Amino acid sequence: MSNIRAAITGVGGYVPEFVLSNKDLEQIVETNDEWITTRTGIKERRILKGEGKGSTDLAAPAIQQLLQKTDTNPDEVDLVIYCTATPDYLFPSSAAIAAKKAGINNAFGYDLLAACSSFLFGISTGAKFIQSGSYKKVIVVGADKMSSIIDYTDRTTCIIFGDGAGAVLLEPTTENLGIIDEDLHMDGVGEEYLLIKAGGSKFPATQQTVEDNLHFARQDGKTVFKYAVSNMTSSTLEIMNRNNLNAENLNWLVPHQANKRIIDYTASQANLPVEKVMMNIEKYGNTTSATIPLCLWDYENQLNKGDNLVLTAFGGGFTWGAVYLKWAY
Repeated sequence: MSNIRAAITGVGGYVPEFVLSNKDLEQIVETNDEWITTRTGIKERRILKGEGKGSTDLAAPAIQQLLQKTDTNPDEVDLVIYCTATPDYLFPSSAAIAAKKAGINNAFGYDLLAACSSFLFGISTGAKFIQSGSYKKVIVVGADKMSSIIDYTDRTTCIIFGDGAGAVLLEPTTENLGIIDEDLHMDGVGEEYLLIKAGGSKFPATQQTVEDNLHFARQDGKTVFKYAVSNMTSSTLEIMNRNNLNAENLNWLVPHQANKRIIDYTASQANLPVEKVMMNIEKYGNTTSATIPLCLWDYENQLNKGDNLVLTAFGGGFTWGAVYLKWAY
C-alpha cells in the first residue's frame, strides 16, 4: 500500500474590491445591521462588478497568486478541480476556462458541484489522484459568484452571500503530513430545501421561469440550519474521535462560513475555544465553495508545519462532511 499522501503546499485567494455592507443592504431591502449581524455574524460581503464576468474571473487571479507564491510553473500542473455552484456555463467547464486564464495548458480538469461542500469534496478527490502516484501537482479551487444567483429583494438570502475564490496546491509527501482522514456524505432529502429550481434539465429556462424568478437561489432557512448544525457537528466529532483529536491537540477547526451560530455550535460541541476556530464570515459572508480556502488564505501566516486541522462543511443537496489534515509548511 502506498505511503504517499497529498499535502497542501500553498494557498491563494481573491475577493473583489466592491464591498456591500449591511448599511448598504438597508437601502435595498427591509433589514438592518443589527438584525443581520445577530442572526448571521456578517457585516459585509464582496461583490464582483462588471458585465460579462463570471466565477472564473475570481478563480483565475486566485490560481495565479497560488502559482506565484509556490513558484510553480503552470505547465507542471496536472489537474485542476474547479469547485463551484456558479460555473460560467453549463459547458464548457469552468475548470478549462480558469486554467486558460491562469496560463495552465497541460492539465486536465473538471467542475465539481456539491454546493457549499464542493471544496471539501474537491480536496478529497484531488488527494486520491495524488495518492495514485500518477499526478504530482493538483490545484483545487473554490470559486463562486453568488451575486449572480441572488434575488436582492429576498432578505433571507441576499444578506448571506458574497463573491470570492480560494485555491490550494496539492502535492505528494511521504512525511506524516497532509490529508489523513475524511468523513463525507450526501442525502437527497435536501433537494426541496435549498435549490435553484429552474435552468437545469428538469425545468429548462423559459420566459415563464424567468418571470417567476425561478433562477435565483432559494432556501428554507430553518430546515437548512437544523440539518447544518446536526451534520457538521456529527462529522467533526466523528473525525476527531477516529483520530484521537481533542481541544488540546487540534490546532484549528476550519468550518464553512455559512452562519456564525452554526460555527459557534459546532465548535462548542467539539469543546474548542474561539481562538482555535477560523472565522472571516464578518467580512466576506458566505462565498459557498470559497469559504474554506479563503479561511486558509486569511490564516496562512498563523499556521505551522504539523498543525492539526479539521475542515468541515454543509451544503445543498444535502452534502456535508469533514476532512482531517496536517499542515505541511
